[in-house]
Amino acid sequence: MSSAEQEGFSAAEKAAMKERAAEVRAPKKRMTKAEKAAQARKDVEEKIASFEGNDKVLAEKLHQIITSTAPELEPKTWYGMPAYALDGKILCFIQDAKKFDGRYLTFGFNDVAQLDEGTLWPTSFAITALDEKLEKIIAELVSKAVGR
Repeated sequence: MSSAEQEGFSAAEKAAMKERAAEVRAPKKRMTKAEKAAQARKDVEEKIASFEGNDKVLAEKLHQIITSTAPELEPKTWYGMPAYALDGKILCFIQDAKKFDGRYLTFGFNDVAQLDEGTLWPTSFAITALDEKLEKIIAELVSKAVGR
């Protein structure tokens, strides 16, 4: 069956939806805001640690860039992916290649990101390597996305 003939969701999409449902249904322990934030950061770091090969290295670096550039962003998992929220809304996320049988890690932004530039602008990026120049570009995008 070709992808044009495929009906419904793929196995990877169904798995992502199940992960999201589990995130939403997670037991709501009585925790302080600081404890919740620490647990969410731990969940993101564990998700990144589960990535394989180059995707793991890239995600670790992206996590460091994002959290140091915009410490006001809240790390949390979203559809089983590391994500970063601003005022409770997912601003950006990291999707490893394995997630949907892709060729590369993706760093993406949602519509709350303030990246608007005219009538057309990119919202996701394929990343296979990072150097100092690209790290600076990522930091600038994150800074712009949060409204700086």
